[in-house]
Amino acid sequence: MKMNRALLWAAFISIVVIVSVAGTFYYLQTSSREKVVVSTTTSLYDTGLLDAIEDRFEAEHPIDLYFISVGTGQAIQQAERGDADVLLVHDPSRELQFLESGFGVCRKIIAYNFFIIVGPEEDPAGVDGLYPLEAMSKIALAGRKGEVTWVSRGDDSGTHAKEKSLWLAAGYDWEVIREEAWYVESGTGMGKTLQIANELEAYALADVGTYLKFFSDHLIVLKTLVDQGEDLLNVYSVVAVNVKKHPDVNFEGAITFIKFLISEEGQSIIESYGKEMYGQSLFYPTVDLLEGNTNSTLVQWIRGYAFFGGSECPPEYRDDHPELYP
Repeated sequence: MKMNRALLWAAFISIVVIVSVAGTFYYLQTSSREKVVVSTTTSLYDTGLLDAIEDRFEAEHPIDLYFISVGTGQAIQQAERGDADVLLVHDPSRELQFLESGFGVCRKIIAYNFFIIVGPEEDPAGVDGLYPLEAMSKIALAGRKGEVTWVSRGDDSGTHAKEKSLWLAAGYDWEVIREEAWYVESGTGMGKTLQIANELEAYALADVGTYLKFFSDHLIVLKTLVDQGEDLLNVYSVVAVNVKKHPDVNFEGAITFIKFLISEEGQSIIESYGKEMYGQSLFYPTVDLLEGNTNSTLVQWIRGYAFFGGSECPPEYRDDHPELYP
């Protein structure tokens, strides 16, 4: 019964995503204003942060922003096809591939937060307060005993990539466990995955921003069980689509948007978003942190996880925009 409910949820959300993306492309074709299309991840969109950024940006620039919200894998594919002007995601290894393949330039790290492991209040696997890898191992063992369920996004997103890396680090072959009965793949975004996990009283990996929004909005009752450690670091970056690869993209508009995100105003929006409504920021800005090295431990974590050869964007991918890299 639980499995059938999960499948119904996934089918419903797939239809919603298809209709939403189709509607966005139709509007883009009929609008006469200058536009910048941002291919992004659901973990940013679901929180409402992008709405706050859009409102401020459009109030100051004669440009309409359009966000296409899908998993990171799909977002990158759209950008590779030239169907977007900007990529805004959280999967450093694939961002590097995007740069190296010639599809992207001018990458900037704009924000971070942490992934969390959530689950039912009863916590049948007994993972509350454990280190992430220990928690993953205990969930797998309890799952194989038929005691718990795990819900994965299963959508090739940045969150899904992080989950797979955690399973590997914990000593499990993801290709094996995904075939086991306790492991459920939603095939959808972060918010809906949390709702499915809530329905099944299951465990899941989530970004803290989406979790706090859905919990505060009383859409889920899942509890945060594991939220500490470098292994759970989550870093968001923006990348312009390379106009040399796709001549029709709005490259100048993309650079304008990137400059807004890394400006004092843009970083302030990121820092303040969620404080009033949720009692804490859902995301944390990175520009001053990285430039001023104000928290050496955190800076070291970000550099180790999301820098390439000691840089957020190696010089060969900066497209003659040194002003982005003080």
